[in-house]
Amino acid sequence: KRNGCILTTSSLVPVSETVATPSVSTPTFAELNINAKILRAIQDLGYESPSPIQAQALPQLLGKSTDFLGLAATGTGKTAAFSIPLLDQIDPASRSVQGLVLCPTRELAMQVTDQINLLGKYLGVTALPIYGGASYNDQHRGLYRGTAIVVGTPGRICDHIRQGTLKLDGLKVLILDEADEMISMGFKDDLTSVLDSVPEGQANTWLFSATMSSDVRRVADQYLKNPASVQVNRTEMVPSSIEQIYYVTHESNKPDVLCKLIDSAEDFYGLIFCQTKALVSDLSSYLMDRGYRVDSLHGDKTQSARETTMKAFRDRKVKVLICTDVAARGLDVKDVTHVINYSIPRELDSYVHRIGRTARCGKSGVAMSLIAPRQRNMISQIERLTKSTLEAGTIPTRRELGKKKVSSFLPKFQEQEHFSRAIESMSDEWKAAIATMTPEEVAGRFLTLNFTDIFNEKDIEVKTLGFNDSSTSDRGSDRGGDRRPRGRFGDRDRGGDRGGDRGGYSDRPRGGDRPDRGGYNDRPRGERPEIRRAVPVEGGGQGIIRDEAASHAAREYRAPKAAGFKKKEEKPALAKPAFKKRTFDPSAEPKVSAGKVRREKRS
Repeated sequence: KRNGCILTTSSLVPVSETVATPSVSTPTFAELNINAKILRAIQDLGYESPSPIQAQALPQLLGKSTDFLGLAATGTGKTAAFSIPLLDQIDPASRSVQGLVLCPTRELAMQVTDQINLLGKYLGVTALPIYGGASYNDQHRGLYRGTAIVVGTPGRICDHIRQGTLKLDGLKVLILDEADEMISMGFKDDLTSVLDSVPEGQANTWLFSATMSSDVRRVADQYLKNPASVQVNRTEMVPSSIEQIYYVTHESNKPDVLCKLIDSAEDFYGLIFCQTKALVSDLSSYLMDRGYRVDSLHGDKTQSARETTMKAFRDRKVKVLICTDVAARGLDVKDVTHVINYSIPRELDSYVHRIGRTARCGKSGVAMSLIAPRQRNMISQIERLTKSTLEAGTIPTRRELGKKKVSSFLPKFQEQEHFSRAIESMSDEWKAAIATMTPEEVAGRFLTLNFTDIFNEKDIEVKTLGFNDSSTSDRGSDRGGDRRPRGRFGDRDRGGDRGGDRGGYSDRPRGGDRPDRGGYNDRPRGERPEIRRAVPVEGGGQGIIRDEAASHAAREYRAPKAAGFKKKEEKPALAKPAFKKRTFDPSAEPKVSAGKVRREKRS
């Protein structure tokens, strides 16, 4: 809680020995038993009262030696909840590693390091970040010089433990931050390897998580001994200050819909989450080509590139950051206004972590989700998970966006002070042309020149020859879906769109109930449907004309397939051989077999 900032918390799976949210007023940091130097650093940061998780965890951890289990939603201040008591137990004179913090991502590791360094500046205690993608040599030098606290990702921490460069013989506290995310990202083996490297009974283990999955429960049961537990009570999974909206659209329309949503926002400064790294790259290029200040963040980027991207985003040189779920946890950026789920996550728990990047510290935010028609059932699943309601949104039209841009442009238009120079430089031809126009016509032409992207684009649906159009099919039925190949924005790996509601299993014809379509020769094979397209016409508006080239392409496209069916040639029937009918002749001499003749000769 910062200067009256209210944080809403959520309900989680009940745990034993849970400390309920107190009904009394929240104490201030000064009223807690915090080291004076740490308290001074807290005051420098402008914090007055602890958040709910901090108010409950600090009394359990300050000055005590115990294992701990803390459950609270993302964005509730868990980092300070473990950093303050960790610093309280550190001996600044010792060069051995006394605190080890494991984080799921590099970004979170860097942010935890920065937080510890800010809180421990008057103690003279700093943290050393260790994560993949950074130089081993720099990390070796930092460990050799000695550091009290190490913050890192499980994989790189395991490497240093195996190499003997990270020694845990002086460890006092081992902290698992965002334990559920570390397990879901595949770090369970590395996590247990680090836990097994700590001698039993030497250090306390503090586990912090947003959810209590079965895997997290097993880790807690195995490695935490009689832990004190804190669960922040809340009635909903996400803060009520987040407005959740969903838009139903086909996969092929998502890029255009995304641009409309960004343009319709007052001052868009947000994150866009995609399912795959390839989709992140394609979407970044698409938005960059359209003039947006955009950058991307995913696992294939080098560490230096990731740091450059995050700095540009925090400095607002980049207003749109497109990323995978690698940034869903621990990405703490102030004043993020929007989060857009371009792809719905496979694990719905990630939805909560994604939208938790906005509406932080009591501010409001908007979470938008683009959902394909066949994914409608996921809306109810998200609502059950978050215990909240998602609002159905209406995609803005080009006309609406045009009105909004024109309205926002009016103050700039009125503020122009040097228009008299432009009037002086106008030729007689200009003056004569303007004299024949009304003021509305002059303004309209001026706006059209300044906003060509709005007034020159057509906001209508036109069928075209392509993978997602069934107008060239000889079946005469429209599946209404997107059958684009895998590639830009296709995202067909579990996230593609195959059209509208196809009905349930029992709603589709099966077996003998399937209507008889007849054989090849019974079905008409005439001209293919004509392909038409929209064209501008004089006087404004649009007309529909026959596209000769596209229609010819449709016939040529089907010609090889039709030519492949050749009528089977009829072969003449083979003449049956004439067989002589046998008759019995009593006078004929009986035939003797060759075998009988040989036996008679031998005898």
